[in-house]
Amino acid sequence: MKKVLESLHNHHILSRNEAKELLTNISQGAFNSSQIASFLTIYLMRKITIEELAGFRDALLELCIPVDLSAYDPIDLCGTGGDGKNTFNISTLASFVVAGAGIKVAKHGNYGVSSTSGSSNVMEKLGYTFTNDLGKIEKQIEESNICFLHAPLFHPAMKLVAPIRKELGVKTFFNMLGPMVNPSKPNKQIVGVYSLELLRLYKYLYQQSDKKYSIIYSLDGYDEISLTGDFRLVSNTEDSLKSPEYYFSKTLKQEQLFGGDSVEESAKIFTKIISGEGTEAQNSVVIANAATAIQVSTGKSLEDAIEAAKESLKSGNAMVSLKKLISI
Repeated sequence: MKKVLESLHNHHILSRNEAKELLTNISQGAFNSSQIASFLTIYLMRKITIEELAGFRDALLELCIPVDLSAYDPIDLCGTGGDGKNTFNISTLASFVVAGAGIKVAKHGNYGVSSTSGSSNVMEKLGYTFTNDLGKIEKQIEESNICFLHAPLFHPAMKLVAPIRKELGVKTFFNMLGPMVNPSKPNKQIVGVYSLELLRLYKYLYQQSDKKYSIIYSLDGYDEISLTGDFRLVSNTEDSLKSPEYYFSKTLKQEQLFGGDSVEESAKIFTKIISGEGTEAQNSVVIANAATAIQVSTGKSLEDAIEAAKESLKSGNAMVSLKKLISI
């Protein structure tokens, strides 16, 4: 690792195979925690390349515990995190709204690293028990239309890295990888990214795939459709700049999306929204993200997708999906 670190500090760029081999060696315990921490921080000081990101992704997908859910053709709604905005759990709530609309969802998630409460934090607080048992996962997606894939259970090779990431407390390239390493390898995805540079990388890599996708970046820094300003949307068919008015007439303010100062507070906000008691702003941003996923999954018009998302939330079907998932 010493030679690798010296090389990287001298601005060496890893090839795709080198990146894959290096991350594989890290996962197998070939390096100590100080060396791993030094390696992670390199990508805070310089940009990651497409080849490096692809190599790291290849390693994690090869090392993960696979989950074959192809029979359900699910969609995943997953952001990279790392935007530092401390919003409530928008993509997780939107996932349940999509499930409540009758669409199968394979939600990939993890504990928060650079935020107060990640999707796994809030799901755990709500009483969900993480599992990597395929039988249980299939039962979940069959009966509740959604399953939750807690990343550490499917990427055991990363157990050495997790505590180091937590101690660092800042976004690393693992934030960049999250959406790309869903162990079920869904063919449909809504992906939120935290920078234009990362949008460019994702655009290139997803164009090389057979996925149906929408990649989202809000220009004021959110890794989701925040409705606080204009956002870029890149999909199989378009690359465009859209305003909040594309969905609703009102532009939101950052404080309206506040996610709380603790996991407990985040869970309370989550429960209030999914119970139909959210504010107009909270509901609007959840519906906008859910509608985009419904569009990708079904090909519906935006107007019909918004109505389907509204109905799922208003009727309580999203809450039914959550309750069924937890009970299973």
